[in-house]
Amino acid sequence: MKLSEILKLVYLNLSQNKSKVFLTSTGIIVGAATIMLVIAIGTGGKLEVAEQFKNLNAGAIDITCDYEEEGGRNAGFGGAPGSPFGGGGSSGGFPEGGFPGGFGGMGGMDGFPGGTDGFPGDGEQTGTEKVILTDSDMEDLQVFVPGIANATLSYTTKAEVDGGELEEAVSYTVAGVKSNYAQISNLSLAIGEFLTEENDEYKEKACVLGYRVAKEIFGDVMDAFNASVYIDNRPYVVYGVLSEMGTMASGISPDEAVFIPYETGIKYLTGTDVNPSVTLIAEDVADVDTIMSFATEVLADSYPNAKFTVSDAGSRMEAASKSNETLTLLLVAMAVIVFIVGGIGIMNVLFVSVKERTNEIGILKAIGCSRRDILLEFLLEAGCISLIGAVLGVLVALGITPVIESFSVRVELSLWGGALSLAFGVLTGSLFGFYPAYKASMLIPVIALNQE
Repeated sequence: MKLSEILKLVYLNLSQNKSKVFLTSTGIIVGAATIMLVIAIGTGGKLEVAEQFKNLNAGAIDITCDYEEEGGRNAGFGGAPGSPFGGGGSSGGFPEGGFPGGFGGMGGMDGFPGGTDGFPGDGEQTGTEKVILTDSDMEDLQVFVPGIANATLSYTTKAEVDGGELEEAVSYTVAGVKSNYAQISNLSLAIGEFLTEENDEYKEKACVLGYRVAKEIFGDVMDAFNASVYIDNRPYVVYGVLSEMGTMASGISPDEAVFIPYETGIKYLTGTDVNPSVTLIAEDVADVDTIMSFATEVLADSYPNAKFTVSDAGSRMEAASKSNETLTLLLVAMAVIVFIVGGIGIMNVLFVSVKERTNEIGILKAIGCSRRDILLEFLLEAGCISLIGAVLGVLVALGITPVIESFSVRVELSLWGGALSLAFGVLTGSLFGFYPAYKASMLIPVIALNQE
């Protein structure tokens, strides 16, 4: 039998059973829609993770204190860890049995700081004070921890901001930062320049606005440049406006923050009631774990009773990516299950169809149709049912995408996703349709013709 004649038979059989075709393809419709949305949501999730962390350096390490020390920083002469005047005594994995550049074990000698014969030292309690990381701590880390390319100090607070087109003051996140914060955080400016060391040194009332903050206060980014805003009722000159960054996974969102010089914020906003964080940048991402360990040792020597949280951006990125991959795998598993259910439905319907059309199959064989022709006819029917279901599934996915996006889920549709959905649909129908088609092709003509 010619292929055109087989296709005509397939068309006639499908067109005469439209409702059966639709009901049979329901599983494929759901499966194809799920596959397409799985790919779209997975892609959207990856882009969302990349966007959330695009202002973070993979080699960044954040250090914050979350404990009130009972003894304060090393008293008396107890200088920087590893110095000849105490503070050593713990190798922490450093070369030569101590911190780089230090003498290690001198901290326990009588009469020297760190001793116990009346001299103030590491173990002596002098009162309770909150540990506030300072420039000195940051410098200690840069000196005594190898492999650090850069470091910065920052903190955040809330303050009332007024000016521009605002009718009343609005509370914004205000970040006190050093001049290298923009470089470390991969921030770029839409207009103007970032804060300088001079701004920080002279405690100047200067600021840089996040993109959304500038839009909300002035209505336009260009209008914000060189204008004045009032932070806690004090005027600040806008030195620049950041480019739009989007939502962030952790820390502050640059779009929704106001940046001021570190010392300016200490003087006019926070006073000593602040909990700064030190951000270190590793020269080599592969050394992040080692640097974190060394930094913990240095801080433990400076503040023996304090507890610090040390985390790296790379781990947060990896955790977010793994969460997204896990969600995608779960959705893929669900899609596979739906496809299997849909395929079983096609197989059952084709078995029934073979049973109902036994006489037809006997007639076709009697007039000369080969087993291959019968097999091909039923396979094409299964494939067409699957293709129809897959096409409808893709259309369903396109239709419900706006609904999914209304729940703040990022969906990135693609031609590749649609093509894969169609391919999976046809493949599923063909695989599950093969056995019924094979059974039909193996019917003996005489028995088929006599079948009631």
